This record gives sequence, C-alpha cells and structure tokens, in this order.
Amino acid sequence: MAHDSHKLAIFRGTLKFKSNQQKIFGVLIFLSFITVIEVVLGILKPESLLKVVAGMKLLNWIFIILTLVKAYYIAWDFMHLRDEKTSFKMSLVLPLLILIPYLAFILLHEGSYIFDVYHTGYIKWDF
Repeated sequence: MAHDSHKLAIFRGTLKFKSNQQKIFGVLIFLSFITVIEVVLGILKPESLLKVVAGMKLLNWIFIILTLVKAYYIAWDFMHLRDEKTSFKMSLVLPLLILIPYLAFILLHEGSYIFDVYHTGYIKWDF
C-alpha cells in the first residue's frame, strides 16, 4: 500500500501540498454539484429523458450512473484508493461497476413484472 497521502501541485517550478481543508472542500463541491444535478433532474423530469432505453427510462439510467460516480469518488477519496496500485483499485471497482447496474436492472425488471401481475388482476391488491 502506498502511504503518500499528500496531493502534489506543481506551480511555477515549486512543489506545494494541498491542505486537508482544500481536499475536503473539493470533495464537498464535487459531490454537491452532482447532487444538485440529480435534484434538478428529479424535479424537472425533462420529456426528452423519459424515453425508454434498454428497458428503463433514460432519466433512471442517468440517476444510476451519477450515483455510481458519487460512490466511486467517495471510495477514491475517503478510502484512499487513489494511493493504491492499479490492480487493487480495479479489483474493487470493476465488480461494483458490473454488479450494481445488474442489480438495479433486475430489481426494476422484476418490480415491473410484479406490478403487471397485480394490475391485470391475476392477484388482488389485498395488502
């Protein structure tokens, strides 16, 4: 494991380290920006993003992708993955990038099937 936790910035030939406050505010701004995008899209729900793509609305795909980006960035910054070897990073990240969208697809697909079963009247809404 690499223990170099300081981010280097080369400015006019000198090396400067970013302070912890700069790192924390950078993370806060980035995650807040993505969250604001998600909230705005959730409130406005643009008609152009309500088209069905690969079994789900495009807006749902955007929410899933933005959530994965936030999760990756949190792991990258707070779990110090940026300081690890590439093979270790990929062994953690790639399964998540494959399994989380797969799980979301299965849950949405099965949920729509169950809704259709109740909606067509094969089973009553008795709960």
